[in-house]
Amino acid sequence: MRTGGPSWRGPVLALVLVTGALAAGCGESGPRGGAASTRGGAASTRAASGTPSATPPEDLCARIVAHWSREVLDSDTYGDYQSMGLSNGQYEILMDVVDAARAEKKRSGEQAARELIDRGARERCTERYRDGDPTGGPWS
Repeated sequence: MRTGGPSWRGPVLALVLVTGALAAGCGESGPRGGAASTRGGAASTRAASGTPSATPPEDLCARIVAHWSREVLDSDTYGDYQSMGLSNGQYEILMDVVDAARAEKKRSGEQAARELIDRGARERCTERYRDGDPTGGPWS
């Protein structure tokens, strides 16, 4: 009794599906009258408007500094800046923000300290990256 077709059908079908998906994707990316040029997709609109697709460095800095500042505030201990994924300059911001947050926590409570962390990280990181990436190597 046969329980199925030839054993090569599964891999061949998978190959056909992958090839079809790749071909459909390539048809939309062409600059000459492809589907993307007639649809006016969001990606081409973003590129034409000059809006960068990557996260700005000051936003990334603010997010990561705020995250680790809350962790340090909760654990009451600092970790290694490299294991946190921070540069030396970002770690300095973190230490300043945490010091201020600890004082705020004593005065006004946990929620006020967390709000100060978000505000302080945003302000300091915006200042740090106001002229683009800081110079001095990847550790700065």
